[in-house]
Amino acid sequence: MSNRICATDIAAAAQLACLLEANAPKPGNVSPGSDFHDATFNDFVASAVAIGPALGNAGTRPLGETILAAVEATRRWTTSNTNLGILLLLAPLAKAAATYDAASSVIAPDLLRASLRRVLANTTVDDARHAYAAIRLASPGGLGESNEQDVASEPTVSLTDAMRLARERDGIAREYATDFHCTFELALPMLRRARADGLSWNDAIVETFLAILAEWPDTHIVRRGGVELAELVSQRARETVYAGGVRTPAGRATISRMSTELRDDRNRANPGTTADITAAAIFVSLLGGSWHLSPVSGGSNAAPR
Repeated sequence: MSNRICATDIAAAAQLACLLEANAPKPGNVSPGSDFHDATFNDFVASAVAIGPALGNAGTRPLGETILAAVEATRRWTTSNTNLGILLLLAPLAKAAATYDAASSVIAPDLLRASLRRVLANTTVDDARHAYAAIRLASPGGLGESNEQDVASEPTVSLTDAMRLARERDGIAREYATDFHCTFELALPMLRRARADGLSWNDAIVETFLAILAEWPDTHIVRRGGVELAELVSQRARETVYAGGVRTPAGRATISRMSTELRDDRNRANPGTTADITAAAIFVSLLGGSWHLSPVSGGSNAAPR
């Protein structure tokens, strides 16, 4: 008899991943008490709740339809683009979890990634068409134009192939092209290690976010503020990591300064793609059984906002 992770667990994990990611005070991002002029923390909360049904049903329909359904659900609750990148990452992960014959209600990350590879290898032109419609509906800032498979036109290749064409300029596309390399090989191990060390969810998420940003200049910043700004923000992340991050007073002070430096009226230095990948890692961790929200042992306070 086949066992599958149930739709309600997938939906709950997706909602919780988004809520945990938004709640963590990551420099340059929205968090409680730290809103943007065009997106508030409550927008992110509403979006997190809205996507549950669409992602919970990811195993019952094509990938592109899930992405579009989740964006449509989000738009019913907020006009801000709060979660497009997250949905592009969580939808294939949710489908991979839903279509894997699991022996229990959890799925180990290596098995989830194996299932994900099959999902990505079998995307279609229709998946791309629905994903493009979702992207146009979400209206992300700084999207620009492309000479090949531009989202303003109708695609002629599968969703994964379209993502491969964009991998050099977009961090979400790079995940599709690499079977979610950053999610599984950098972000997830960092998050699990931080939790095993006793860090709170907030601190573990901030530490994971900074590790990704230190390694990869954020492509959302590149689109909105240029390559030089993205490199500068990654340098700040490296300095923060070297100072100890959330684990030391010096690191926390650096995080606080970084949080101030990254804010402007246009949100040009918002590391949004890094936050999206962080959310994907949280989702994978939750699907693997990391349900408890208390630190493993000890723990520390949240990083300064």
